[in-house]
Amino acid sequence: MELNTKGRYAVMAMADLAKHEGEAAVPLSQIAERQQLSLSYLEQIFLRLRRAGLVDSHRGRSGGYRLGRPASEIRVGEIMGAVEEETRMTRCMDGGIGCLGEERCLTHHLWHALGGHIASFLWSVSLEEVLQGIPQQKLAVAGPIRAELKKVEVAAE
Repeated sequence: MELNTKGRYAVMAMADLAKHEGEAAVPLSQIAERQQLSLSYLEQIFLRLRRAGLVDSHRGRSGGYRLGRPASEIRVGEIMGAVEEETRMTRCMDGGIGCLGEERCLTHHLWHALGGHIASFLWSVSLEEVLQGIPQQKLAVAGPIRAELKKVEVAAE
């Protein structure tokens, strides 16, 4: 899976907005400068984020954007969905014929399940957690895998 720039930039910009949100709305130009992102690309992204209700726009001299809800209530998966970023790991499209023309590839279900785990993880992480650091229990998913690898290493000795 390759995450395209639309999804990455949207999450980066939303995290920046959450970090710098105060009394005044935050201009996109400031986000673009701090995150070294294209302003015109951010404008396209923020149009989608606004339509999804994740941000509110404010016009005028002190115009810019504010979060549509508290950062603790906005999920990374929601941000990705708003900019139409998928977590699909397979080559075939939903409703399509298959990975290999008329049939599914041998590993289709493996990659489909992995995409589901990625989507589940992204929906479990709030924007606030991105700023504060993702809790260890969310990162500890690989713990059981490490334990199994240790068993294999001991058995190999």
